[in-house]
Amino acid sequence: MEFIGKTALITGSTTGIGRATAQLMAAEGAQVIITGRDVERGEATVRAIVADGANARFIAADLADPESVRRLADAAGEVDILVNNAAYLPTGLTTVQDLESFDIALATNLRAPYFLAAALVPAMIANGSGCIVNVSTMGARIGMPGVSAYSATKAALESLTRTWAAEFGPAGIRVNAVAPGPTRTEMVLAAIGVEVAAQLDAGTPLERLAAPEDIAETIGFLASDRARNVSGVTIAVDAGRTAVYRNQSGDRLHSREA
Repeated sequence: MEFIGKTALITGSTTGIGRATAQLMAAEGAQVIITGRDVERGEATVRAIVADGANARFIAADLADPESVRRLADAAGEVDILVNNAAYLPTGLTTVQDLESFDIALATNLRAPYFLAAALVPAMIANGSGCIVNVSTMGARIGMPGVSAYSATKAALESLTRTWAAEFGPAGIRVNAVAPGPTRTEMVLAAIGVEVAAQLDAGTPLERLAAPEDIAETIGFLASDRARNVSGVTIAVDAGRTAVYRNQSGDRLHSREA
């Protein structure tokens, strides 16, 4: 039970990667704070966790609203682990990106994590320990047409990961990030469609899309004492997509049929 005695706030945890992370940490003993805009899904997530004998509570919040972010921080109180997972994913080429969607992405993906950390870290500093895990994307490292606003906010979040590791490290607080590749979540499938998701699947060296639980396992590792000497890094969890050359024609460079 890695997280006994720990309180973890996981944003965007009513579905997808956030929900899988909440379930994993709760199963390992954490008191989990579920948050999101959808009250029904939030309460359903809490019921599922409690039914498994673990502990969770729900706080409704819209991270695009700075007042809602402030209320979330106040209601959460002291936390040991902050997982900045909530995200907004607008799609479209830069030349057709609308201002409203851009602003929502900037507020949800960057401003909210920034000011949640600003509100919650002082208690971590006072306690001499704490952990932040930011959820980025492979699009922060490679150019992907149609997701410019999303990728830019996530690249900034990776920069904050390094800065926060430098700022908060002397107080015993670790800050890391994960950068998922194609993952079967409602948000991703709604944004790019099943057909494009299948193409991304085939484009990874492991030839698979991640399940939310795959990403949650890495987040759980970074938040645990097993990663006690890891800070300031972004771990790619993308089936090798950004690290390994893949011959897109499908030919195998290491073998040949007679």
